[in-house]
Amino acid sequence: MKKILTIAACLALGAGHVMAQETFPRNGVYDERSGLVALTNATIHTDYKTTISNATLLIRNGKVEAVGTGVKVPAGAVTIDAKGKHIYPGLVDMFTGYGMPEVKSERGGWGSPPQMESKKQGAYSWNQAIKPETNAVELFKVDKKQAEEMRKLGFGTVLAVHRDGIARGTATLVTLADNKRENEVVVLDKAAGALSFDKGSSTQDYPNSLMGSIALLRQTYLDAQWNTQNPSREQNISLTAFTAANKYPQIFEVDSKLDILRADKVGDEFGKQYIIKGGGDEYQMIKEIKASNAPIILSLNFPDAYNVEDPFDARRVPLEAMKHWEMAPANAALLNKAGVTIAFTASDLKDKKDFLPNLRKAIQYGLSEEEALKALTATPAKLLNADSKVGSLNKGMLANFIVTSGNLFAADNIILENWVQGSQYKISEVPSDYRGVYTLKMPQQPDRKLMISGTAERPELKVIGKDTVSGKITFNGNLVTLSFNKDKKSKESIRLSGWLQDKNLQGEGQLPDASTVKWTATFSEAMSQKAKSDSTKVAKAPQLGNIIYPFRAYGQNELPKQETILIKNATVWTNEKEGKLENADVLIKNGKIAKVGKNLTENGAKIVDGTGKHVTPGIIDEHSHIALNGVNEGTQSVTAEVRMADVVNSDDINIYRQLAGGVTTSQLLHGSANPIGGQSAIIKLRWGKSPEELMVENADGFIKFALGENVKQSNRNNANIRFPQSRMGVEQVFVDAFQRAKEYEQSWKTYNSLSKREKSKTPAPRRDLELDALVEILNDKRFITCHSYVQSEINMLMQVADEMGFKVNTFTHILEGYKVADKMKERGIGGSTFSDWWAYKMEVKDAIPQNAGLMNQLGVVTAINSDDAEMARRLNQEAAKSVKYAGVSEEDALKMVTLNPAKLLHLDDRMGSIKAGKDADVVLWNDNPLSIYAKPLKTFVDGIAYYDLERDEQMREELEKERMRLIQAMLNAKTGGARTQAPAMRRASVVHCEDVEHNEEESYFAH
Repeated sequence: MKKILTIAACLALGAGHVMAQETFPRNGVYDERSGLVALTNATIHTDYKTTISNATLLIRNGKVEAVGTGVKVPAGAVTIDAKGKHIYPGLVDMFTGYGMPEVKSERGGWGSPPQMESKKQGAYSWNQAIKPETNAVELFKVDKKQAEEMRKLGFGTVLAVHRDGIARGTATLVTLADNKRENEVVVLDKAAGALSFDKGSSTQDYPNSLMGSIALLRQTYLDAQWNTQNPSREQNISLTAFTAANKYPQIFEVDSKLDILRADKVGDEFGKQYIIKGGGDEYQMIKEIKASNAPIILSLNFPDAYNVEDPFDARRVPLEAMKHWEMAPANAALLNKAGVTIAFTASDLKDKKDFLPNLRKAIQYGLSEEEALKALTATPAKLLNADSKVGSLNKGMLANFIVTSGNLFAADNIILENWVQGSQYKISEVPSDYRGVYTLKMPQQPDRKLMISGTAERPELKVIGKDTVSGKITFNGNLVTLSFNKDKKSKESIRLSGWLQDKNLQGEGQLPDASTVKWTATFSEAMSQKAKSDSTKVAKAPQLGNIIYPFRAYGQNELPKQETILIKNATVWTNEKEGKLENADVLIKNGKIAKVGKNLTENGAKIVDGTGKHVTPGIIDEHSHIALNGVNEGTQSVTAEVRMADVVNSDDINIYRQLAGGVTTSQLLHGSANPIGGQSAIIKLRWGKSPEELMVENADGFIKFALGENVKQSNRNNANIRFPQSRMGVEQVFVDAFQRAKEYEQSWKTYNSLSKREKSKTPAPRRDLELDALVEILNDKRFITCHSYVQSEINMLMQVADEMGFKVNTFTHILEGYKVADKMKERGIGGSTFSDWWAYKMEVKDAIPQNAGLMNQLGVVTAINSDDAEMARRLNQEAAKSVKYAGVSEEDALKMVTLNPAKLLHLDDRMGSIKAGKDADVVLWNDNPLSIYAKPLKTFVDGIAYYDLERDEQMREELEKERMRLIQAMLNAKTGGARTQAPAMRRASVVHCEDVEHNEEESYFAH
């Protein structure tokens, strides 16, 4: 048999090489053999749902010529008897770095000057992270070591992606034959376009944030469209290549479930349905992932259990990390059950040997074998439009297949061979089966019985003499080694090595006293062995915990629902002309405040006793940075194109914590790293909802401007070169930006005024997302919130606004607001300030705690904001400080964190007061809301109790029980031999105005 296999391999290798190499001359004779091979008597799985028993697979010149039970083997074919073996289509991995050069970045360290412009020479994109001109097929090189590693897993075809940049160009589909030239293994030279949010090796400063990456990708789509439609376009290799790459399937690599939603949103904007290479946590947002319609490429990189033996170490592991460890293996099954198209990749595995065991684990956790095989063959082939070449074993397709000892997914299965383009690659040999009962004899030792059981691949040893002891035995071909203790009480071991002679074993060994002996083990009978199974018969998956929303501490199995609520006999702070009502009732119905008054009744309403309690509108934070993955795109002085809505992190625990402080709405602002920052996101704190569901519906658009030390980078190192470097430079940035915006707007007005015929001859202006946002400001469609401190700069921006024809909506921080309140009042500009911050940097040295009270007294709409995740939990107390310092009435003080910020956000018709018809964003307090002893008992958003103190106390108990359950499961896993990892240090997720680092999501998920 071995001789026949070797001949077959030679024929296959020679034939495939010659037939595909017609354009290459050879220094020598040509071998014209046909490579005709027949594998007979096998169980052949022609595709994921079709199995033929006792069948023949006939291949010629590296392709399938016939398959089935009635296949006639032609004369001259090399025949291989594959009786008892299984044949499967070669597996397809549609996301690898196979054959690609290593991606290296040469970014400077801290203190290096920023690189403002691209260093790439030629007519390419202005940004180094945009490199769609990259064609992986031009970089590809056959890599024997990588090819062998992947073939051992069963793969025959892989998509090679150059994982560098945001727009990565095209990926190439290649086989894993390593006995051929590059041009012979390419199945599709351009099989897919590749995208990501990662700038890769780019040393250019922009973008430095996730929102910047998203904005850059958006602008690239627009620029590519403009470049194509404009006959007098600039010559731009990158934009031309980007357009060309868009005709292929688009594979978008992301790190997390939220990034899937972000990518899908961009795709929807430009009519692209992405295939998403995910991060492994998709099961946590199945509803949203399903709605994206994106096929998901899944890694099988499951996290190791945490080493939680030390209780202090255990406290460092957050609940979501523990639950992800438990549930990650069920990811594929849960997605498949929900109807999401899935494919598998081995790309993220640190050790590729984990691929098949983890695949079997995914099956153990509920994925069917048929769906697993589909995800490894037919699905990737179809998604890449290569299903006529790979993914099944039909006539005319590439002869890519694997030969296995049994069912591919069985734990004891062995991949014996991997055939790629008709070339045979030996993977493993079927181990000889030495299992049975033997009589062991050694001089001056009592006879013992050896019982060798287990599987042929993993034999187990028991030695029966005076005592029965377990031992270790290893076979390597005809060689054997074994060891066992002398008896149960003794720790002294007998070690033997030898070889197989017919059915018997013999050799030499060493006794505990170091003496050497000769030994024999005579075969007496076969062990009673179960027949090798053709199904996995995997162990039942452990009982899993529940998926909670959001997937972290204080998430819930089911989100709270809207109810009809009647709060009775409370002190109601209406913020309306009625003022503060004693012993009053508030009816909440259908998410709205239905009635406010006394002695209210409502059939079916849930009654909440408000006796001795206070009801207020929900607190509104005009200036917040919670729930964001990154706060600053500070690489350019104007980044109006970036959007905070793109980077909302709905899992941020600060949402829940602030609900516990009575906050119901927050404006999520860009930071203060540049004069003109990004577009705001206004969210309601709907804990457990997706980022899109947090957004306040139909809210006006806002944008962050900034003045002062941060924008001129006073505290940056001397290597900084970004304009502006002075306060007068900041003024010039504003003037220049709005002048460009006016000219841009006029260019569109001129174009839109043309007739249809004239437009056909005139190129449209280039869409510019940065200038679009500024034009919205000029047209009162987007409103400015400006970070500010110093009187002179505040005056400067008001003057620039007057001259350039735009308005400032709000000055935030504005600790010198008391100096300019009259001018603000005159222009209708509001102020959102801190209550009593001062002296934390030079430009706040004139701050006073009476600031808010003085602005309010002069008629400026005044709010108290947080700019800090911790402070937002006690904004009620921050508001109360104006009562103390400035004599502001209690009701006016409360308005500074409710009605007034609602006015500043143009939402006062919907929230900020207790009035019939407004959103039921309501807080029930145990005490006067301005008291330091006050705490919310219930916080309603849209009539839904997203925070309830009693439920919170119950959840704390449940949380500890869940943690203990998971800790015990990890301890059991470690005891069972599972790998463990040390608990990682957690980075704080709180961000502030001046933070310039990309606030990554916590890295507990194994990506």
